[in-house]
Amino acid sequence: MNPIVLAVLIVAILGLVAGLLLAIASIVMAVPVDEKAIAIEEVLAGANCGACGYSGCAGYAAALAAGECEDTSLCSPGGSACAKAVAEIMGVAAGDSTPMTAVVLCHGTEANAGNIMDYHGDMSCKTAAQLFGGGKACSYGCLGLGDCEAACPFDAIHVGENGLAEVDSEKCRACKICINVCPKGVIELAPLYKHEAVVYCQNHNKGGETRKQCKVGCIGCMKCQKTCQHDAIHVTNFKASVDYGKCVGCGDCAEACPVGCIDMSTFGKLVIVDPVVAQVKPVEKEA
Repeated sequence: MNPIVLAVLIVAILGLVAGLLLAIASIVMAVPVDEKAIAIEEVLAGANCGACGYSGCAGYAAALAAGECEDTSLCSPGGSACAKAVAEIMGVAAGDSTPMTAVVLCHGTEANAGNIMDYHGDMSCKTAAQLFGGGKACSYGCLGLGDCEAACPFDAIHVGENGLAEVDSEKCRACKICINVCPKGVIELAPLYKHEAVVYCQNHNKGGETRKQCKVGCIGCMKCQKTCQHDAIHVTNFKASVDYGKCVGCGDCAEACPVGCIDMSTFGKLVIVDPVVAQVKPVEKEA
């Protein structure tokens, strides 16, 4: 037989055998596909941010499909629409999903909190924070070097002209990525479509030390806590914090604050529906 023809036959036979072996292996070693998990993952936001508490969208979808998690409202970027879609696939009632937005809890502008050094290193908050806590006089304040801005997948947070990070609540999807990358911990989530008290300070130093660092820093005087009639604000470790679930937006704590670190804030496009407690709801978008 011609050596060339023989070689071709040998290669063809080897290829056929290898193909058969691979086909058998793919059947024997196949990983079962959970159609429900795939369907759930398709309706999730796809941010893979971990805000749900799982490794990503695939992890959350797998947990729901396997019955390891029953809460259909954990996808913050997806919001209520996502929770409803997941619930339909699961055949259960949709869980309540409160719209949230990231908020930068700092008013430490250059006018309010000066600098202790002129920083010329890597323009990263994480890097600057390792050098004596950064250039700001307040060791708890926003450094304004934009780690949060670079990390946000929704273009919802930017460093303003005042040197502080600012959130566009209309774009924010509450994925917590900015919260996780901020080395100072000055970003947290607050409810959208609600008029509420917000303490724009994360300084946990005693009052005297805080006054030296920032003109509008919380001094832990407890006047806000004593004034609030709804048990919605408390001072812990020399800093006031608001329980947004209890806050009715009356503004008493803001009026009582002697340094002005508490503001009455609204996030998102709002209309007042109850002037007594200043409850709000989203404005209907024009058709």
